[in-house]
This record gives sequence, C-alpha cells and structure tokens, in this order.
Amino acid sequence: MAGVALFSAHSSAADNTPSGDELLKVVRQSQALQDLSKLKGHIRNDNTGQDIPMELTMKEGVVRFFLRNPNEIINLEMDNSGSKLTRVAAGGKSQISQSIYAEHVRNTDINYEDLSMRFLYWPHAKIIGEDTLSFQKCWIVRVTNPDGRGPYGTVDAWVAKSSGAMMKMEAHNAQGKKVKQFLVRKGQKYKGAYILKQMRVESFNPADGSISGRTYMDIDDPEDK
Repeated sequence: MAGVALFSAHSSAADNTPSGDELLKVVRQSQALQDLSKLKGHIRNDNTGQDIPMELTMKEGVVRFFLRNPNEIINLEMDNSGSKLTRVAAGGKSQISQSIYAEHVRNTDINYEDLSMRFLYWPHAKIIGEDTLSFQKCWIVRVTNPDGRGPYGTVDAWVAKSSGAMMKMEAHNAQGKKVKQFLVRKGQKYKGAYILKQMRVESFNPADGSISGRTYMDIDDPEDK
C-alpha cells in the first residue's frame, strides 16, 4: 500500500511523458530507495473506533509494519522480480499466501493485497490521463490484473510528475466496479523527502457505489525530525 506506495520519492519522474511501465518502475524504485528510521503512528477504523498503534520502518527495499495489541510484524519485501509479504508473530516467521490477500488486516479497510502493492508489478500499464491533486500535477496510470488472483481487476494510480510519489489509488473489481480508494491527505518533510502524514482508505459497495468503510493511517511527527 497505498502503501501504498505510501511515501513520496527522492527521485524525479522524467520531464517527458514516460510509458506506463516506466512510470511504475519509478514508483517501485522510489520505494526501494527509502531509508526511514522507526516511525510511530496509528491505523484507525473510522466506523468502529478501533485504533491500532504501529511502528513503520523502511530500509533496503523492505517495509516493516509493526502492529501492536497483539504484537505482529508484517514485512513487505520488494525487488525487481516482485513483492512478497511475510508475517512475524508468536509462532515465528511465515510467508503470507496470496490466497488470503483479499482478507482485511485487523478488521480495517486495508487488506493484504493493499500492503503487497502487487499492482506495481502488473505489466502493460497505460497512462490514461492527467490530474492535479493537492497542487501536485499527476499522471494517471492504469494496470490490469494479469492473473485474476486477488480482489482487484484493474487499478488506477495518480503519480506526481515532480517526484514519482503515488498520491491516490482507485481499485476496481473484475466487473469494473470501484471497491477501494487510497488518498494521501497530508504529507510531511523528513530527511530531505516528503513522507506520509495521513492517508485515507475507503471501501466501496460495488452494487451502488456507496462508501462501506473508512480507515485512516496516520504517521506521527518523527522524533528526529
């Protein structure tokens, strides 16, 4: 995730319009290059009031989510070949199977597919338009699920032209109905880069397009800011 591709990049997207695949490569590389110390924050379910303390670290292509109450670590490992999710809990470390990627993490609107950011590796990405979000000019890139696994059939991502940061993501099911949206609402500067301050995650009822759930991921001000 929204993850999401959650963070702004150090690198810059090219001045000329890149291909969709080139643009996703920029986003992937920006994630792998991030080196962030332990950040503290919360995942908050707006519907139930559930609040999950968490810590977040990014280093050498690995995003580490440390969820509290109960303690659980979810690692997102990203390289040129793809992404992989592993879980570290009381029973030890294990890989998270793609068969459960549609399941929700701690009853929030974030699922394991979101955390995996698997769509960043889907081939034949296409730029379908441009938009401006939070004063950031963005390309909109669309990817289609090549294998049919997971809850999403297509994903549209808004990528900032100036930084390669992913500002927004909309996911649709196999029937083309919108089922998920990530939106970066606030950012903050940290160690020369802009990182996430708040992201809103919304689930949608595909039958009528209504919002069925809303979750926020908030990152506290870094202690060494």
